[in-house]
Amino acid sequence: MRIAAAQFSPVPGDVAANVRAMRELVASAAGQGVRLVVFAELAVTGYGMELVARDPGLWLTEDDPRLEPLRAVCRETGTTAVVNAAVHRSGGRPGITSLVLGPDGALLARYDKRNLHGVELEVFAAGTEDGRFTLDGVRCALAVCYDNRFPELAERARKDGCALYLAGSVLEEGNDSFETVYPVRARENGLTVVMANQVGPSDIGHCPGDSGVWGPDGGLLATAGGTDPGLAVAELPIIS
Repeated sequence: MRIAAAQFSPVPGDVAANVRAMRELVASAAGQGVRLVVFAELAVTGYGMELVARDPGLWLTEDDPRLEPLRAVCRETGTTAVVNAAVHRSGGRPGITSLVLGPDGALLARYDKRNLHGVELEVFAAGTEDGRFTLDGVRCALAVCYDNRFPELAERARKDGCALYLAGSVLEEGNDSFETVYPVRARENGLTVVMANQVGPSDIGHCPGDSGVWGPDGGLLATAGGTDPGLAVAELPIIS
């Protein structure tokens, strides 16, 4: 199975423009034989806390019609997409939520970021459950950015029989996660880690892209570099 981390520069608050960019990336990835595409944290709106906090119109629902172009390209190409957005939860605040759109366009899984950080704590509500789904017989785990600082998430994924660990993130230039978090989660747990990062400005600073895929030994299998938009495409390693 071919997998990909997809990156682009979201237009702050422009859901339609960002969904169009994501649709194009899914189509491009599918043209390279990719079955699973992962996008960055809050890719649907861009990572802007004040923007999301003041405009609940930017919060999505699980069946939000604004995601239909992505559902359609998933159906057309038989591709699965992990899409992250502010998504309504019970209790008033949204989650920082990964919605997994399957190859038929239907919702395969939902995961709400469990470990919020900084200003996120004032805007969002934390999730309480791990995210899991299975594609082509491969069990997958979901995580979002700061989650990955907590080794127990990847440890639970390994114990739960997962082979793929999918992380939508927003990492600024100089962030040590590229060296000390994602390859370490892969190596310590024998997982293939797919990390999608934003490109360009965000609330935490300029993001360099560098989305990547790390193999179960922690080695880098693919990187999108700083290209905007870009894809890091890799073949899922076979573990004997």
